[in-house]
Formats: sequence, C-alpha cells, structure tokens
Amino acid sequence: MPQLIATVLIWLAVLSIGLNVWQWLAAIRFRFGAKSRDGFNPGVSVLRPLKGCDAETERCLESWFQLGYNGDCEILFGVASEWDPVCDVVRRLIAKYPAQKAELVICGRLLGSNGKVASLCHLLDRAQHEVVVISDQDVLVSPDFLSSLVTPLHDKSVGLVNCLYTLGNPVGLPMWIEAVAINSDFWSHVLQGNTIKRMDFALGAAMATTKTRLAQIGGFEGLVDYLADDYQLGNRIANTGARVEICSTPVECRSEPQDAEEVWSHQVRWARTVRVCQPLPYFLSILSNATLWPLLAAMGSGARGMEVFVVALVVRVMTAQFNYERMVGQEGWKAGLLAPVKDLLQVPIWALAFFGNEISWRDQRFQVDTGGRLTPLAWPSPDQSVEVTVEPQEN
Repeated sequence: MPQLIATVLIWLAVLSIGLNVWQWLAAIRFRFGAKSRDGFNPGVSVLRPLKGCDAETERCLESWFQLGYNGDCEILFGVASEWDPVCDVVRRLIAKYPAQKAELVICGRLLGSNGKVASLCHLLDRAQHEVVVISDQDVLVSPDFLSSLVTPLHDKSVGLVNCLYTLGNPVGLPMWIEAVAINSDFWSHVLQGNTIKRMDFALGAAMATTKTRLAQIGGFEGLVDYLADDYQLGNRIANTGARVEICSTPVECRSEPQDAEEVWSHQVRWARTVRVCQPLPYFLSILSNATLWPLLAAMGSGARGMEVFVVALVVRVMTAQFNYERMVGQEGWKAGLLAPVKDLLQVPIWALAFFGNEISWRDQRFQVDTGGRLTPLAWPSPDQSVEVTVEPQEN
C-alpha cells in the first residue's frame, strides 16, 4: 500500500506539471493588441454602476473620459444614493471633460439582492445606443481600449465580448500573492479552458454586448439575485448560440492597499463564486496545483519524488514569471518566486469554498444558494424611496 500511494503521488505530480505546461502554451498562443476594424465605430453606451470610492476610483473613472474612440459614446454612472461619496468624483470629472457625453444617474429603487445589477437595469433604460459596455468600478483602461472591445461585435455571430484583466498595483506581500493568482494564473487558466470548449461565460471587468442580445435573455432583470452576474450574462448569451469572445486588450484593476485579511476574504469569496458556477471544474482544479502534488511526492516517494519536485519547482517558477511578464509587460521574477507560496495557500482556500456559503460583498453579508443566487443575511437600511433621477452633463 505505501508503494501504491507513492506511485499515485508521483503520477499526480507529473499530471500537475503537464497541466501547468499546457496552461503556459495556451498563454503563448493568445494574441494581445490585435488591430481594431477600420470603419467600425458604432455608437456605444458605457454603463458604470458605482458604490463608494477609494484612492484609485477617480483615476479609474477618468480613464473612461480619455478614450480615443471615433464613434459616439455616452457614459452613464449609476449610484443607489445621492449621498454616496463617489457622486462628487463623478461630478468633478463631468465638469472637467465637458466634451464627453456623461450623466450621473441616482438609481434609487433596489430591484434585487445584487445592487450592481439593479443599477444596470436603471442605466439600460437610459442608454441611447444599441451597443452596451458594462464595466466594474475599479477598471482602468487605455485610450484604444473601447475600439478593441467593440471590434469583435462586427461579426454578427458574436454575442458578447469580455476581456482579461490584471491586478495593477500590488502593494505588500498579500497583494503580491494575489497578483500571482490574477496576473500569472487566472488569465492563462481561462485560455487553457478555451482550448477544450468554446467560452460559455464572461469575465466582468469589462464587457460589450447589444440591447438585442440582452433582450433575448430577458435583460438584466433576470440577473438581479445572482452573485456572479458576469458569469450568468455570458452563459445565457452563449446558450442562445452566440459566441463569447475575448478582447485582445486587457484592462487593469486597481484598488487601495489591502491587508492579509482583506485579500483572504476576497480570495474565499472568489473561490465560492467559481465553485457555485462550475462545481465540477472547480473541484478538479486542485489537480493543476503544480506545487502541492510534487511536494507530496517528494515527502512520500523518496529520491524519485524529490527529482519530480525539483523539476516541478523549476517549471512552476519559470511559467509563472513568463505569464506575468506577458500579461503585465513588467519584470516578473517576484511573481515566479511567490508562485509556490500562492499554490500552497490556495489549498485551504480551495477547501473553504466547499465548507460554507456565506460571503461578504459590497459591505454586506450574503448567503450564496444553489446556482449562485444571493440571499441577504441582513438588508441594509436603504434610502430606496427616491425615484430615478439624472444629473446631466453641463455644457
């Protein structure tokens, strides 16, 4: 029996190395920065649901005012309360960029558990254009991003375009470990999955679709009680037979510095989100941990296991560094060295996803039910009696 266990550990270690190399090859194949299609500049309504602000919020929002887009573009910012401090940020930017069509919409009435999607419902009612772009609050974009994002929609078989993203400003060890998870592993893992089957979900940092596609799936109203609204949106559009494509230009997500507790909470929430959306793939994802299995093989299989561990460690460090540098365009030696640490910390996070269904999100506690539905554990004390109001751009 000990010999059998040792052999199994060796094979699991070899499998994890193979999966790691496969993920690396998928990252190599992806083409960043593909050219936009000349002459395709449809009118675009950018929907930006907001709540609260931090030191990075204004910089992220301002990047959307600096888009070098040749078509008509409006930006609609939605907040649940006129007392939200982010309103002042939006007002300053609207005054600073009078040439950009922009509105601040006080959405008021909460339509479901997911406040972000509730705001999107209100914003979509005001959108003037057929092409709709949805983006998270912490997303920073380059001037050519919007053109790159909408270009795939020229093909009528494409129903939604989403994009890869990076953690743009890791500060301190906890955030650097999370940066390895995002900037080295997550995006390449998504591309690895796309080599097996066509993409049937979406990444929510920034997405582009159309009102027609949204109408086919019942609009945003059908998503107001789901945690992973981006996953649901992409999945439902894919189920209509339309394709989900990845934009060739990634975006950058920025947040103020976070301590170990905040990073841990975010990673657990992320793990539970993935688990409820794709339970079997999430369960099997532990097999790709290219540090755990080689380490166990080294501990239980003698000299042969140690040899496998050394090979795995070299491969893991090199591929993590390569993926980081390819995605971020910066030196990635730190990501390479931290990758084994991230892998070992990922083990308890992976397990915690199965032991509990409570999460903390947008300053509120929720229970995540089967299928990803949100049930608030305690409703906030909202000022939801106001009607939807709009603060237009001043000309």
